[in-house]
Amino acid sequence: MPTYAIGDLQGCQASLLRLLDEMKFDPAADRLWFVGDLVNRGPDSLAVLRFVKSLGDAAISVLGNHDLHLLALAEGYGRAHKGDTLEAILAAPDRDELLAWLRRQKLAWREGDFLMVHAGVLPGWSLDDTMQHAVEAEAALQGAHYRDFFAQMYGNAPVAWDAGLQGIERLRVIVNAFTRLRYCSIDAEMEFHHKGAPGTQPAGWLPWFEVPGRKSVDATFVIGHWSTLGLINRPDLIALDTGCLWGGRLTAVRLEDRQVFAVQCPQMSHPKS
Repeated sequence: MPTYAIGDLQGCQASLLRLLDEMKFDPAADRLWFVGDLVNRGPDSLAVLRFVKSLGDAAISVLGNHDLHLLALAEGYGRAHKGDTLEAILAAPDRDELLAWLRRQKLAWREGDFLMVHAGVLPGWSLDDTMQHAVEAEAALQGAHYRDFFAQMYGNAPVAWDAGLQGIERLRVIVNAFTRLRYCSIDAEMEFHHKGAPGTQPAGWLPWFEVPGRKSVDATFVIGHWSTLGLINRPDLIALDTGCLWGGRLTAVRLEDRQVFAVQCPQMSHPKS
């Protein structure tokens, strides 16, 4: 059963369908892993949600920051951003069913040697730590009091993990790492402002996957989120956000043999929007 990991869709349904044709995707025989950010800024987030949901067990998706932003807005928290294209979902007759499905998706998915998250993990987390923290945050997102989380989700602090953290501060660190992380310090403090490619960041910051002594090195990470990183397909890391939304490509990697599939995408948004 081949498994194809696919980069950030962000509402680019037409590009997804062209990529699936390129891959000769068979929903009865193949599986798809989506690295998160199914929605927002692209033209057809509603169609993407309906399609991925319709795939059932043939698809696994982890939550990205744009997915969480949609869920928060739907509950009346946060504020709409310039460039958001979520109105069709929020006005759809099946919105409640779609949002309930989205809220049940994972923050991390581990299978064999692969571990998929949207953005990253903190260097001090082992693989077991990573999955335990994901389960903890998923329980908050899926539990009876999930609105309490969305009410306090936004924010950059705390910037570092401490096992003694509790409540919303603990959950915010976990979710920020899984859905927003790019750079962090040697001391594992997170930095959320710089989005450029490695080599352009301020002194003192490293890509999270390059921090010396990282405890999760025994897995191959499958990530999205970081369009300026481009495609990486190396033994320890598969990075799949190749900027479809910005007029780049939508990319998939077949995990069994690392074959790359990609389609060119029309520009739907500007990176500064």
